[in-house]
Amino acid sequence: MFVLIRSLISLLALFASAIACSTELYFPPSGENWETVAPDRIGWNAQALSDVLDLVGERNSSGIVIVHNGRIMAERYWDGPEDARYRSSLSGFDEKQRAIEDVASAQKSIVAILAGMAQERGYLKLDDAVSIYLGAGWSKANADQEQAITLRHLLMMNSGLATDFSYESAPGTVWLYNTPVYHATMRVLMSATGLKRNELTKGWISDPIGASNTAWTPRPGRNTAIAVGLSMTARDLARFGLMIQAGGRWGDETVLEDTDFLADMLSPSQTLNPAYGFLWWINGQGFALGAGSNATRSDGKLIPAAPDDLVAMQGAGDRKLYLVPSLNLVVSRLGFYGDKDGASFNDAFWTSLMQAVPK
Repeated sequence: MFVLIRSLISLLALFASAIACSTELYFPPSGENWETVAPDRIGWNAQALSDVLDLVGERNSSGIVIVHNGRIMAERYWDGPEDARYRSSLSGFDEKQRAIEDVASAQKSIVAILAGMAQERGYLKLDDAVSIYLGAGWSKANADQEQAITLRHLLMMNSGLATDFSYESAPGTVWLYNTPVYHATMRVLMSATGLKRNELTKGWISDPIGASNTAWTPRPGRNTAIAVGLSMTARDLARFGLMIQAGGRWGDETVLEDTDFLADMLSPSQTLNPAYGFLWWINGQGFALGAGSNATRSDGKLIPAAPDDLVAMQGAGDRKLYLVPSLNLVVSRLGFYGDKDGASFNDAFWTSLMQAVPK
């Protein structure tokens, strides 16, 4: 417990430092114009960074954007794999022929932001019962069991429900990465606000930050519980990360004012799985439970090679958004599964990238 508290304090301190420095951040305007910065100008090893991009390209990637203090330090795109599963995730291309693709479960982290904004705007409270917004019978639990499940439980992945919505345990007692039940979160937000998912996301976040290629899109052939994906470019995903790096701001505009919620979202939300906040993954903890249905435990940090203060959006196919306050870094990666030669994409990428950081 002491290690958990100490790491939490450290993470919050680093995050607070990033917010304090947000006035130094550059915010790109809407459209294609996005300032760049040469790696060697800010102390990074340009050759080592080029090697990182080569590695990313060898691992089924369609695009990567590495942003330092708001400016693009490195960016590269590829055609993406021919795998039919990857191709089915594509919803199109932007004007520069960069892929617009379903970011899979990375969407969860953006929905968490929307939940915080809905609470801030008075539409709901995190401790409200889900049944207030979805009505009785939204799960297969009995009435008393269902009434105990709150929006906060959905954000923490400890609702106590199985993936088929049947009751397994009391809320808050078991952690399970439960994507079907998670999807009830957006239904709660739509019910509370009276807005459709694209209206909500576009009006509250995408438009303010200039993420013009972001939209909720159908997933053909998927079961109804997970039939809607959030599609965007790697650049749009980086914009979401930059807004979080800035403490909920975009230039002079406040997107999310509740910095207490923001800190909670990016901190361990429970002792059951300290590597999980509110639908965000947290590095630097003593152990992590995995995203599989068995919630396999791994001792040590979520990504051993990465800095302790890393937080991440993670989706199937190794869709990634990494945020590292201590390096003033936002990294977005799209494509498909990038494990190779016995190494996961997370481990290979961060082992390589740390060779390029300023010494």
